[in-house]
Amino acid sequence: MMDFSGWRWLNEPDQWALNGSVLRVATNGKTDFWQRTWYGFQRHSGHVFGCDMRADFTLQARVRGDYRRLYDQAGLMVLKDHRHWLKAGIEYTDDQPMMGSVLTAPDSDWSSMPFAGDAGCFWLRLTLADGCVRLQYSADGKYWPLLRLCPFPSAPPWFAGVMCCTPERAGLTVAFDDIRLGKPQAKDLHDLT
Repeated sequence: MMDFSGWRWLNEPDQWALNGSVLRVATNGKTDFWQRTWYGFQRHSGHVFGCDMRADFTLQARVRGDYRRLYDQAGLMVLKDHRHWLKAGIEYTDDQPMMGSVLTAPDSDWSSMPFAGDAGCFWLRLTLADGCVRLQYSADGKYWPLLRLCPFPSAPPWFAGVMCCTPERAGLTVAFDDIRLGKPQAKDLHDLT
């Protein structure tokens, strides 16, 4: 079972519970992570339950949610500071749940694609090693295509954990489980297991 001692909230939601290895969250309203690009606004109010990391790592989790409103989102996040971070997961946009990621350094970019699996239940794996993030997703916890490969500030510490937010409403309920945190995965880039 995952040991959550030392884990803490960035922007703690009003409603959450950690029962054994399952974290359940209901988002507060108007929560988001974004820096300037296209929209011009700056937001750093989304919910992240995580821990400080002082060495390269792999973080993995299963994410279950019911995305219904524009920009409902949940997944994983790693932060160096409020101007350097990456978030990834399902985000509801263009009338459907999309798999995507946002890298901020210091302005935000956004990349998304249709997700062929069940958006209500998926896995994410984030490996930070040697100044790079390798981000993978899975519909079944077995097959792990690459979602993103990008540079990231290489000097620890970092804050990493599970993330959710709802810019347009409150009350998205999300469950995170199968959370694993350990040494960076050393598999070949094209090994999708």
